[in-house]
Amino acid sequence: MNRTLYSILFHLGLPLIALRLWLRARKAPAYAQRVGERFALGLPAMQRGGIWVHAVSVGESIAAAPMIRALLARYPQLPITVTCMTPTGSERIQSLFANEPRVQHCYLPYDFPWAAARFLDHVQPKIGVIMETELWPNHIHQCAKRGIATVLANARLSERSARGYGRFAGLTRPMLAEMSLIAVQTETEAQRFRDLGARPECVTVTGSIKFDLTIDPQLLASAIEQRKQWQTLARPVWIAASTHAGEDEVVLAAHRAVMESHPDALLILVPRHPERFSSVFELSQQQGFMSVRRSTGESVTHGTSVLVGDTMGELLFLYALADLAFVGGSLVPNGGHNLLEPAALGKPVLSGPHLFNFLEIAAMLRNARALEEVSDSAELAAAVRRLIDQPERAKEIADAGLAVMKANQGALQKLLDGIARLLH
Repeated sequence: MNRTLYSILFHLGLPLIALRLWLRARKAPAYAQRVGERFALGLPAMQRGGIWVHAVSVGESIAAAPMIRALLARYPQLPITVTCMTPTGSERIQSLFANEPRVQHCYLPYDFPWAAARFLDHVQPKIGVIMETELWPNHIHQCAKRGIATVLANARLSERSARGYGRFAGLTRPMLAEMSLIAVQTETEAQRFRDLGARPECVTVTGSIKFDLTIDPQLLASAIEQRKQWQTLARPVWIAASTHAGEDEVVLAAHRAVMESHPDALLILVPRHPERFSSVFELSQQQGFMSVRRSTGESVTHGTSVLVGDTMGELLFLYALADLAFVGGSLVPNGGHNLLEPAALGKPVLSGPHLFNFLEIAAMLRNARALEEVSDSAELAAAVRRLIDQPERAKEIADAGLAVMKANQGALQKLLDGIARLLH
């Protein structure tokens, strides 16, 4: 398949794209808003000539935030246009940079040649930085046509994804050859990009910028203050974050078991997607847990056993409130979520076995004995109880996680240096 055939098929698939958008809007009404932007229609007024950063959803937006802040500091004269594909990503970008007038935002239009061209003509960036592996052939080609350098930042490419791209070599090889810099997390992934057609001189191993997460000391101070207000300083508090459908029941069953030996234990349960906030709160209530929703501002009392984290942009703070953290998307075959956020906060980290989105990071933590993996509610409950009962063990795991973070920092600086070479 070449790019012409890809574009024809993309146009033929327009009814399916519209149907998918409509179905998503039924679950999450925000998908019904700003639809024009997805076709490069009615784009907001933009300052032109800056840096364009694309972060597909929430996880990529969080990963991109330190890079965006560093770019704002390094290039005080340039605006930064941040695009995404999901309402939750959009909300996160707007909350992260609400006080930064040089950050402007819209959805990235679908990968039609005319939509990509209209978007780039509207924004006229000097450079495009795409987070992780969100590769759109027409956007990349339209950048190349205009002489706009494109960077793939914090790039990941699993063996399975590489096989998928390899099946469409006529589309993949020219697209990767048009990219100016591919900043890859590991040498294994770098070789996969080269094998698929990326120019060897444009592929560089930087490591993961997720290790360059810096924690504001005020965040930890605020968390201690919040626990004082709730009178939970002496209570064991654990968090199950970024849970997916099928995990909440397992987590609640584990919490029930934990409460048999620690009746005052508090669980902070944070679903990954906002459309599940209400159903997870109802599930917690149905199972007999005295539950409160974070969004109501209702105080946690001595009788509260579950706090449902149903707010956006607060995950780091909710991690900071806990003594130990389970990271979801890993008990179901979803591939896991960012294990480094709780590690950076000095929390012992637990996860399920499905970590294929974070294989290298999980291996580093595992090898350092900074990660405990569980496969069901009984194992999760046992691990939580063990960490509550053995604070020295919990501290060893937390310290090992912090050591892994520090040992692997520096990717962001290498990425910024690569961007600087292309901007000058």
